[in-house]
Amino acid sequence: MGEQDGPTLIASVQRAMRLLEAVSAHQNGAPAKQLARETGLPLATAYHLLRTLVHDGYVRKLDDGGFVLGDKLQALRTTGRAQALLSRVRPTLATLRDELASAAYLTFYEDGEITVAEIVDGPGTPRVDLWVGFEDAGHATALGKSVLREMDVESRKDYLARHHLADLTPRTITSRPELLQRLEAPPLAPAVTDLEEYALGTVCVAVPVYSGETIGSLGVSLPANRLSRLPEIRARLLPTASRVTRSLSLTI
Repeated sequence: MGEQDGPTLIASVQRAMRLLEAVSAHQNGAPAKQLARETGLPLATAYHLLRTLVHDGYVRKLDDGGFVLGDKLQALRTTGRAQALLSRVRPTLATLRDELASAAYLTFYEDGEITVAEIVDGPGTPRVDLWVGFEDAGHATALGKSVLREMDVESRKDYLARHHLADLTPRTITSRPELLQRLEAPPLAPAVTDLEEYALGTVCVAVPVYSGETIGSLGVSLPANRLSRLPEIRARLLPTASRVTRSLSLTI
């Protein structure tokens, strides 16, 4: 037998996608009979597929029998938008990594936590071993401290009230007054540094970025023996952060 002209397609998946497209076309919902007619599916097949989609959260059945898109599909749409935004800035982070010979990081403050959105590293520019999650180490990382510095007073107070200043290395700042004092006037402002406070042997520098109203930070990590390069790296980070903010602010 000869090779097939095209890829192997799963008909049941195609039918489910057609149903989802039909459901999305009706803002106020549509009954199964109408959806079956619009997609050209047998009514029994449409019922079976809709029941599965409802069970998995991709479709929701209304009290009047109509079907609308479910919460899980809305969540996928939100995730897809975030992925599209990150795809815009990934090349910029890769360029930064190559120019500075350092792993590059992007974080955001969302839902009360500082989280890593993207890391661009390579064989010669390994990332820091994230042995403690950023949700528990905002006070000990340049990326986290950059976000904290950009917060308003009440938001910063709320964050620090919910997060213990864990002692991660002998250099970690565990005193809240001292942390706040250093955030107010870092030597490389608006850049913030982590001088072996998260991991011994590693220093980091970060600057703020924004995605709309969402605070974030852009930073790099490097061996402690390259500490003298921090002012040079700061000078390179600032214009890169501006480009990242502009890219993240574009509407999809």
